[in-house]
Amino acid sequence: MGPASYFRLFHAGWVLAREGAFSVLPAESLPPMMKLGIRLVRLVERPSVRKTGRVDRLNAALNKLGPSYVKFGQTLATRPDIVGPQAAADLSGLQDRMPPFDPALVPGILSLALGSKAAQLTEISPPVAAASIAQVHKASLSVPGIPPKTVAVKMLRPGVSERFHADTNALYAGARLAEIFAPSSRRLKPNEVVKTLDHSMRIELDLRLEAAAISEMAENIKDDTGFVIPEVQWDQVAQNVLTTTWVDGIPIRDHAALDAAGVDRKALASKILQGFLRHAIRDGFFHADMHPGNLFADRLTGDVIAVDFGIMGRLSIRERRFLADILYGFITRNYRLVAQRHFDIGYVPKHQSVDDFTLAIRSIGEPLHGRTAADISMAKVLGQLFTITELFQMQTRPELVLLQKSMVLVEGVARNLDPDLDIWTVAEPVVAEWLRREEGPVGRLEDLAGHVTRMSEALGRVPTLIAEAELALAEHRLMMSRPPNRPLQAAILAVLGAAFVVLVLGAWRLLAMSY
Repeated sequence: MGPASYFRLFHAGWVLAREGAFSVLPAESLPPMMKLGIRLVRLVERPSVRKTGRVDRLNAALNKLGPSYVKFGQTLATRPDIVGPQAAADLSGLQDRMPPFDPALVPGILSLALGSKAAQLTEISPPVAAASIAQVHKASLSVPGIPPKTVAVKMLRPGVSERFHADTNALYAGARLAEIFAPSSRRLKPNEVVKTLDHSMRIELDLRLEAAAISEMAENIKDDTGFVIPEVQWDQVAQNVLTTTWVDGIPIRDHAALDAAGVDRKALASKILQGFLRHAIRDGFFHADMHPGNLFADRLTGDVIAVDFGIMGRLSIRERRFLADILYGFITRNYRLVAQRHFDIGYVPKHQSVDDFTLAIRSIGEPLHGRTAADISMAKVLGQLFTITELFQMQTRPELVLLQKSMVLVEGVARNLDPDLDIWTVAEPVVAEWLRREEGPVGRLEDLAGHVTRMSEALGRVPTLIAEAELALAEHRLMMSRPPNRPLQAAILAVLGAAFVVLVLGAWRLLAMSY
């Protein structure tokens, strides 16, 4: 991370400020220092932006800056309630309408990646979707002995890996500067957040891992209804090429087409939100890039069709319980439960008051309860959250960053489809079902089975520890049978004694952990 990274960071800041990126943020709802910072950087905005409020040039600027900045723009595009409807519309082109790469490169990319299997892909169309990382073509897959089928062929953009790594180094540079010049930001762990995003993006750059993610999710949802994903064609998969069955649907952002096809947008919004929560809470494995460019609706069934599984999120059982309890607490207005879980998982330092934090959570939850999405100003909620995180010195949990980002995306997508959406009413069946199962006999038996497995694994290590201790004792007896060398003998005895104590304590700890 050399001087070039800092230069790239400052260049990106200049371009974003020049093209009006900071004008779309809800400055009036932010803390004073952030509000002042936005005012200062807006001094370099183009006159056309300040005059019209349009950020139509921002799409091109974000694309030139790199894929990480495009991801930022994609998220803003799903939140017209925060950045305004015009800015969201201007940014929506980042989701799947980016300029494609040279079509003359496609045959060479496929041949190099797939070898002889590339010949089985025919009738390759021009790009049907192009985003920051990759683009998608429609094609026909002809395998001997099997009827031809229509498939989607996804290819990484040439050079995208280098652009991504340059972006990441600049973000690391920004995180380092924040920690040095804004010590209060350290509680937000900017370096660890960048590291988490870096890891997820590295995975996105290997389409073999995306194929594996589709396969795993297919197993998880095989008994579900309302949520459809494509099927991987494994013989046509490589690091930079992914082939799946073609899924045909109406883009969920095309409200006119949805209405013309008779798709119930309210039901579709519920399916998107409930599907996401079911995958996150029940399976601990969820689609972490559910912007409108990746979501379609089946024109016959109204089911959700999801594509692009490059960024996936995982939650441990502890984190899934945290999410379920938080949602259930807001649904039932049990703000004490919500507050306590924030302390349990480490969001709020233990020296803070649970009672005071409960009061702060109530100040957020009560105005939202029983209100539809159209009645809620998410910009004001965002500003209130900033104030509370600073007041209670809340810590960032990097492993939950993808979950938080995904919930912002999904909630924004759902409320765009249904402005009257009541997220608590929609979420309640999924959350309550999982909590009933976890607290019921099945959940208890699974917990018991997990404890037994861990205990048996710990016990399985005990014979090895005992054998090592016996070997140490045998070596000690051998040394004792030799003519004494007092200083050396004392040193050896001390080392052997310490080793024996460590082994015994290790065995004890393994047994204790199993409980």
